[in-house]
Amino acid sequence: MTIAYASGKAILFGEHAVVYGRPAIAVPITEVQAQATVENAQQAQGIRIVAQDLHRDYLLRDAPPDDPLCFTVINTLRHIGQPLTQDLIITVQSTIPIACGLGSGAAVATAIVRALAQHFGHRLEANVVSSIVFETEKLHHGTPSGIDNTVIAFEQPVYFVREQTLEAFRVSRPFLLAIADTGIASPTKIAVGDVRRAWQADPAKYEEIFDEIGTLTVMARQAIESGAIEVLGQLMDANQRLLRLLKVSSPELESLITAAKQGGALGAKLSGGGRGGNMIALVTPQTKDRVSMMLRLAGARSVITTEVH
Repeated sequence: MTIAYASGKAILFGEHAVVYGRPAIAVPITEVQAQATVENAQQAQGIRIVAQDLHRDYLLRDAPPDDPLCFTVINTLRHIGQPLTQDLIITVQSTIPIACGLGSGAAVATAIVRALAQHFGHRLEANVVSSIVFETEKLHHGTPSGIDNTVIAFEQPVYFVREQTLEAFRVSRPFLLAIADTGIASPTKIAVGDVRRAWQADPAKYEEIFDEIGTLTVMARQAIESGAIEVLGQLMDANQRLLRLLKVSSPELESLITAAKQGGALGAKLSGGGRGGNMIALVTPQTKDRVSMMLRLAGARSVITTEVH
C-alpha cells in the first residue's frame, strides 16, 4: 500500500486577472489535505477507484473519458510507462471542501499522481506533477490559470504569471490568515466563464481592471517580502473592490468580509473564483480569535486559521 498527500491552497491576490496574463500569489494551506492510497487488488478486476467523500466506487473502464479521477490515473500511468490493465484499488479522500476555492480538485489529483508514481517506484519532480495535474484542471475549470496545480505541487508560496513566471518567494515576516467558508459551492469554471464573456463584450473596461489587480499583486509581493503586513491588509481590501467590479463577489462573501473587518482584520477579500466559496482575512495573534468568532456569528460554515511562512 502506498499513501500520498497534497495540501489545499488559497489565492491571496490576482484571481481572474491571472487568466489574462497578470500575476497572482497563492499559498499552500496545510490545515486541509487530500489523501490518495494505492494498493494491489487481491483479484483481477482492473483499476478500481473509491472516492469516499463522493460515495463513489467504480472501475476505470466503466467511467466516462472526462471523469477527473480516471483522467488523472490514466495520464499518470501513461507518463510513468505503466499499463492500464493493472489490478489496483485507488482510494481518495479529502478534508478540503469541494468547489470552495481551496484547490480541492487539484489537491486530489496531486495526491493521486504522487501515490501512483511512488507505488511504482518513480520519483516525479514537482514541475512534472504540476503539468500532469494541469491537464485535469482543464476538466474542472475550462481555461485554468495553472496556479492551483503549481502551488499545490510545489508546496510553497508562489508568484505566478501564466506561461511566463513561476517563482517561490521569501516571506520576510510570517502572517496569519483566517479562511472562512460561506458554505456555498461555486465551481470556478462558471465564474471564469462569466468573466470571459463580460471581457469579450467590453475588453477595454476589463483589461483596465485586470491591470489594476496586477499592480496590486506586485505591490503585495513587495509587502510580503519586506514584512509590511499592515500594507498587505490594505491591498487585500483594494483587490476586493476590484473583484466586486468583476461581479464575482456575493452577499454571503460580503457579509463575511464585513464581519472580519469588524472583528479587527487588517484586510479581507474573497479567495478563488468567488460567487461563494471562501473569503480570507489577514489577522494577528491578538485578533484571530475575535475574527473567527465574528465570522462564525456571520454564518461561516467553518473557519481555518493558517500561518503563511
